Amino acid sequence: MAHKDLWLSVLKRIKPTIKKAHFLTWFQDSTIIKNKERSVVVGFPTTYARDWVLAKYNLKIHQALQEIDSSISKIDYEVHSKLSEKNNSDGVDVKGLFAIEDEKKVRKVRNLSEVNVRKGNGHVSSKMLNDKYLLNNFIVGNENRLPHAACSAVASLPGGIYNPLYIYGNSGLGKTHLIQAVGNEILKNYPDKIVKYVTAERFVTEVVDAIGKRFMKKFKDLYRKVDCFLVDDVQFFANKNSTQQEFFHTFNELYDNNKQIIITSDRPPSELEDLGERLKSRFGMGMVIELLFPDFETRLAILQQKCQEFEMIIDPEVLRFVANNVHNNVRELEGVLRQIAAESQLFEKVPTIRSVAEIIKRLNKAQKIIGYDLEANKEYMIVKKASDVMRVVAGYYDLTVDELVGKDRRKEIMLPRQICMYLIKNELGYSYESIGVNFGGRNHTTVMHACNKTASRLRKDLRLVRDINAIKREMGL
Repeated sequence: MAHKDLWLSVLKRIKPTIKKAHFLTWFQDSTIIKNKERSVVVGFPTTYARDWVLAKYNLKIHQALQEIDSSISKIDYEVHSKLSEKNNSDGVDVKGLFAIEDEKKVRKVRNLSEVNVRKGNGHVSSKMLNDKYLLNNFIVGNENRLPHAACSAVASLPGGIYNPLYIYGNSGLGKTHLIQAVGNEILKNYPDKIVKYVTAERFVTEVVDAIGKRFMKKFKDLYRKVDCFLVDDVQFFANKNSTQQEFFHTFNELYDNNKQIIITSDRPPSELEDLGERLKSRFGMGMVIELLFPDFETRLAILQQKCQEFEMIIDPEVLRFVANNVHNNVRELEGVLRQIAAESQLFEKVPTIRSVAEIIKRLNKAQKIIGYDLEANKEYMIVKKASDVMRVVAGYYDLTVDELVGKDRRKEIMLPRQICMYLIKNELGYSYESIGVNFGGRNHTTVMHACNKTASRLRKDLRLVRDINAIKREMGL
């Protein structure tokens, strides 16, 4: 089998197990370079793609290769820059593997014009549900194991167990993720079922519109012919008497016909103020579960998963620092991570504990930072000089400072020299001209080139990211 055909067979096997966006990003223009003596060499156009695939998908690739040829026992990954050339035909254009799947068919469910579903490669989803909310990508820890298990049970047999399912907890803990994930899973398991997701606020608005425009019959038909009814943030029904009455009758109709009902709220049924007792009693008829704030290990796992989704590489120590200092909700975890990503891209800086501590403090001035003293370290940074950075970088790469600032252009000296210039510029704020003076009177354009080249490499070289973070820790940054 030709090298390219063998790699295509591998890609077809692993494609269903990888998100489309990730698959297109990491496997575009890749191919098998060599297949000889039970050993395969896979080529990638960039270092970043090679490192990412090696770290995340090596096992999947190995299993796929052995399914095709059991004699293959070793896989190596190499960078071949020619694969990134515009007219090169050696690499696989993975977009072609999705051509058939992208031709989606759309159907409208009779009498429920709001509920559209689309099919593609056997997958069914509702336009009311966010496709990114899945039970598989909900990070499960000790504090949310029961809610996740209950949702999985409901998704496998809607209307048959835990009906209604009532999930409550503080804002930002993942209630919306879970309730929509159940809807997506039901559509996957039962493509012909009608799933209706609505926020309580939207339901109130629709009731008011139906009363005002006199189409209550159409409204009743819309909600009472569904197979699974998902209502988010039911506490908004408080003091809405007409809405409560309509919801009560809808609830009864669906429950009596064994249709699945899932409800979320910020508090248990007994604590819902200004809500009728008959509604609260029905909410408590099935399974009532509290969703708690995740512990440290779960928060860290969430951050690691989000880094994969955002395609970011962040030092594990920095992620542990974030997990240690964000205590309110999962949404805040993601918010801090997005801020880190934004600053990293805008200022071309590698995230450090110091920079992340400043972000957390900026987002919440009352936050007490654990594991880092911003004020003490701010004073420490003021007295930092270019010579300090040179000494640390030279020591890290087992060089002398004289070698670092000298004229030697060997690769093993050029790289530390460029890193040193980058750190002095980005961490101490020196001008290009003053950095050039510190490096034996070099021209400012030489320094600028070194800084830009290092910033560019940091976006695709995982080893360089680790080296610079290690150097920063030695510098106290």
